[in-house]
Amino acid sequence: MRPGATFPLILILLGSLWFLHSTALLPDSHTVLALLLAGTGVALLFIDGFNKSTLVSCPLLVYAGAAVWLYHETILRLSHVLSLGMVLAGLLLLIARSHHIPEKSQGLGRHDAS
Repeated sequence: MRPGATFPLILILLGSLWFLHSTALLPDSHTVLALLLAGTGVALLFIDGFNKSTLVSCPLLVYAGAAVWLYHETILRLSHVLSLGMVLAGLLLLIARSHHIPEKSQGLGRHDAS
């Protein structure tokens, strides 16, 4: 029986991160988090397509990434970031109620009972 490659891959990943951190090539954690959140929002839109669900979730993920960066760089205070996020979420939820926005597709392998 052949052993799994999980442990060597974890060692490679942790060693690489440690090297990048010790050489100051790895960005700060807040920058990485902001990029991951925004990138996830963009990727989700491409993967799932435009529908009621992604109309709300994708812009909110991009906003969350921007908010993390803006807050950490002390450009906006936490109360500003949260209040703007609430307004954005409310606007997106209202727009998603429109009958012009398509519903989320059921995906492969799911069938209606009707």
